[in-house]
Amino acid sequence: LILLSMLFPALLFPTPNNRWITNRLSTIQLWSLHSITKQLMTPLNKKGHKWALILTSLTTLLLTINLLGLLPYTFTPTTQLSMNMALAFPLWLATLLTGLRNQPSISLGHLLPEGTPTPLIPALIMIETTSLLIRPLALGVRLTANLTAGHLLIQLISTAITALLPIMPTVSILTTSILFLLTILEVAVAMIQAYVFVLLLSLYLQENI
Repeated sequence: LILLSMLFPALLFPTPNNRWITNRLSTIQLWSLHSITKQLMTPLNKKGHKWALILTSLTTLLLTINLLGLLPYTFTPTTQLSMNMALAFPLWLATLLTGLRNQPSISLGHLLPEGTPTPLIPALIMIETTSLLIRPLALGVRLTANLTAGHLLIQLISTAITALLPIMPTVSILTTSILFLLTILEVAVAMIQAYVFVLLLSLYLQENI
């Protein structure tokens, strides 16, 4: 399995050929990349389409890492807050600086909703600024917490199955079926969390262009 997990990323690279599509695998890859890009870029205007490559690449990276981390005897780097923050913070900052450079008045206008009563203005600006600055932390923590929780749950149930097997075999078999269903759920969570991370980044970008 370790060898499989090491070779798996290499399988995702297309083989050099004169033709764009050589087999079913490259067809599925191209179709999925096209679908992801279309989904992410539909809400954005033409200026935001420059981000297509970086956002699609980020989706593919997170998806691959999250799914490989579900194999036994592998480590998932995205369960570490340091890595997720290293991805979230620079990209969030890039969207923010894009907005401040291209449309400073509109970007700063988000800090104060229209029609706010005068006494509430200072407090509201502070709250909106805090919510703006907490975005990258929320992005990183969401990804870390969801993946760590799933992995811990799988580990705890696996340990319970091993402990129960000699004492109560029937309960152990029933617990195995729960573990199987949980593993399917975790595969779905791994995919969804990668998509949500990039989708939120594209929404932040949408605000600033």
